[in-house]
Amino acid sequence: MLGADPRPLLAANWKMNPVVRADAVELARGVAPAAAEHEGAVEVAVFPPFCWLAPVAGALDGSGVGLGAQDCHWERSGAFTGEVSAAMLSGWCDWVIAGHSERRAMFGETDEQVGRKAAAALGAGLRVIACVGEREEEMDAGRTEEVVRRQLAAVTAAVPAAEAHRVVIAYEPVWAIGTGRSADPAQAGATMGFVRAGLAEAFGQEAASRVRVLYGGSVNAANVTSYVELASCAGCLVGGASLKVEEFSTMIEAVAGVADGRGFPPTPTLPREGGGS
Repeated sequence: MLGADPRPLLAANWKMNPVVRADAVELARGVAPAAAEHEGAVEVAVFPPFCWLAPVAGALDGSGVGLGAQDCHWERSGAFTGEVSAAMLSGWCDWVIAGHSERRAMFGETDEQVGRKAAAALGAGLRVIACVGEREEEMDAGRTEEVVRRQLAAVTAAVPAAEAHRVVIAYEPVWAIGTGRSADPAQAGATMGFVRAGLAEAFGQEAASRVRVLYGGSVNAANVTSYVELASCAGCLVGGASLKVEEFSTMIEAVAGVADGRGFPPTPTLPREGGGS
C-alpha cells in the first residue's frame, strides 16, 4: 500500500476571494517562494475559486505548490447548472475540499453528499480534504464527538481502506470558522485524537496511520505552531490568513520548523476511554 505524503500540510482555502484575477495570480506567486524553500518539510496547496483555477495553475507551474478546488459535484456530467464535477477537475487539479462547514451551513450539504463527493473525487484521481466539525450549540451540549463521529462515518463509508492515504480529514469547529475565535489547542487535539481513533476503527490501524488530520478554524501565524505541535495534528486548513502573502509565508516557515524538529506523520492516537471533547 502506498503511503501518504509524510509532510504536514498547509492548505489555503481562499473561499470567494480575491475578486480580481490579477490579485489571485499575484497571491499565488507570492506564496510560492516560501513553499519552495520549505518544500522538503511542508506540503502546501492552494484552493482558489473555480474561476481562478486556470490562471493560478499557470502561476504555480513548476512551483511544487498543489492546486485544489473548493468543492465538486459527485456526478461526472449532467443537468446540474452551476456545478463542476470532479472529472472536470481531474488532470490539472490535485485536490478538492468536500464538506466545508460553509457548504453544509449555507447550502444544505448533507453527510451523504459529502461522502459521495469524496468518492467521486478519489475516482477522478484527486486527493480529498474532507471536513468535519461541530456547531457552537453542539459543543455546548457536549455533542462534539457525536457530531464528528457521524460526519466522519459518512466519509469513511465512501472510501476504500486502500485509498485512505489519499484522504485528509480537517477538523474545523464551525464556531471557529471566520470568527477570529480559535479552538483551545488541547481541545482541538483531543478531538483530532478522536478522529484518528475513528479512522482506525474504519480502516484498520495501518491504513489509518496514512491519513493526515488537520485543524482548521481561525488559524494564523500567531497560533499555527500551537496546533501543529500536537501529536494528533498533521497540518492546518487556513482561511483568511492565507490571503496575506507575508502571514501565510510565515506560517509555512513555522510549520517547517516544527516538522524538522519532530518528524511526520504523527503517531496515531489510540481510542480513548470515556466521552466528551
